[in-house]
Amino acid sequence: MDNRSLKDLLYEQVARIGKAVSSPKRLELLGLVAQGEKSVEVLAGELSVDMKLASAHLKALKEARLVESRREGKYVVYRLSGSDVASLWVTLRQVAEAHLLELKLALERMVSDPAQLASVGRQDLLDKAQRGEIIVIDVRPYAEYQAAHLPFARSMPLAEIEQRLNELPPGKEIVAYCRGPYCLMSDEAVKLLAQRGFRVRKIADGVVEWQAAGLPVETGLAG
Repeated sequence: MDNRSLKDLLYEQVARIGKAVSSPKRLELLGLVAQGEKSVEVLAGELSVDMKLASAHLKALKEARLVESRREGKYVVYRLSGSDVASLWVTLRQVAEAHLLELKLALERMVSDPAQLASVGRQDLLDKAQRGEIIVIDVRPYAEYQAAHLPFARSMPLAEIEQRLNELPPGKEIVAYCRGPYCLMSDEAVKLLAQRGFRVRKIADGVVEWQAAGLPVETGLAG
């Protein structure tokens, strides 16, 4: 094989990754699977697509070795093939946010009230949560919390918040997070809790962003 053919082969292999992530739905799938293992049925529901289309997108990601699958009874469950895939998703998103004006404008529209965003830095948030000065709540589904969550965070899925208000100490600041900057569950949690008189804000980070920054996460059932 001559040098030109070898270079063509190398770039062709790298381009397999680019092709796999060239679909908006496949990017969203990576973001969802980064939160923890999920079945095709769950992923199809999250994407609002039928099972056949979800399976086709997952097949493309699997062929590029970005996800892996296993069978659990009658279900096929998907997970990322490595933590570097989650880092790829974060990096790709950050590059897009830095260079695409349309994306910046769309993100600004998502944050209808900038005052809802907590200005505290990551390490400061960690320190305050450890000291009990703030209450950090994870409003994702409980299975995602089990897979990984921010240190000292409590699991309080969005669907359960209204029934669990008595678990939140009045007068203490609450910080909510979900799946990252494109997730709206934390916005809904902030709105609900603010209406109930709580001091509450959100952070744009999710577990994947926290890990990409080299900060620790926890796993398990507590919280």
